[in-house]
Amino acid sequence: MTVERSKLRLYFPQWQGATYDNLMACVPELSREEVTTGYHLGSQLVKMMFPKGDGKEVEVPVSLDTKDVATEKGIYARSALLKQHKAAFEVLRQNNPSHILVMGGECSTSVAPFGYLTKKYENDVACVWIDAHPDINLPFDDYTGFHAMALAHILGMGDEEFLREMPGKLAVDKALVVGLRSMEPKAKERQPEIGLKSLSPEEYRANPTSVLEFVKGTGARKVMVHLDLDVLEPTELVCAVGRDADGMRIAEVAGLINTLAAEFDMVGLTIAEHMPIVELKLRSMLSQLPTF
Repeated sequence: MTVERSKLRLYFPQWQGATYDNLMACVPELSREEVTTGYHLGSQLVKMMFPKGDGKEVEVPVSLDTKDVATEKGIYARSALLKQHKAAFEVLRQNNPSHILVMGGECSTSVAPFGYLTKKYENDVACVWIDAHPDINLPFDDYTGFHAMALAHILGMGDEEFLREMPGKLAVDKALVVGLRSMEPKAKERQPEIGLKSLSPEEYRANPTSVLEFVKGTGARKVMVHLDLDVLEPTELVCAVGRDADGMRIAEVAGLINTLAAEFDMVGLTIAEHMPIVELKLRSMLSQLPTF
């Protein structure tokens, strides 16, 4: 299948996928409004720092209403998330890109673009999900944050209304989680049930070529890569809510992504879950000073 090359830099500052309680445990000294919109500020910084490219840049509209976070049908802030999910698909339909860089936002910013790319390339695309967590929670699990359900929805599991918007469903044997080291009980039970493969940081380190071997084994010539910054070793860099020990090193992650880009046609790349703790505290302090 020949697809005209059209790059899109998708700025998607979505923050509603993480629950208030989850974030407050990370920065308890800040107000609810300051903490819950932390991923919005994080995505702004990702956008500012990411190297410039030649792709068209489009922003997905995201609400900053911190009161629109009711848990409905087992999903925190479901109403706002569904509206933004639909808006992201509308942006993708209008632009019809062949390659997408997603500057997020929390992990669920990958749901719409990866669903779009899965349909566009049918059976010719695989997914490498670089994350400390598998993100295969489902509605009504103990944790109701949609960012923990992102990969599940890409694989066709989850909320029916979200799934109706998804143009494509990725086969589970075409997805690999790399850097996995933290799982909730239900996700731990679900992973072997659905057949989702994964590598811990130690397993990846012992056999770095295993990711390339996996993608080649799927038969796909194209790859989508999701990078959750909580996969990183916190003694090297803390820029996310998750701070589990024994993570992947910066050089390992950058090397893996560049190797995948060299070996396959990387049609999707998401940078997700930047929670800028220092900047949030600084912004809070600055807000208390005279404005002149």
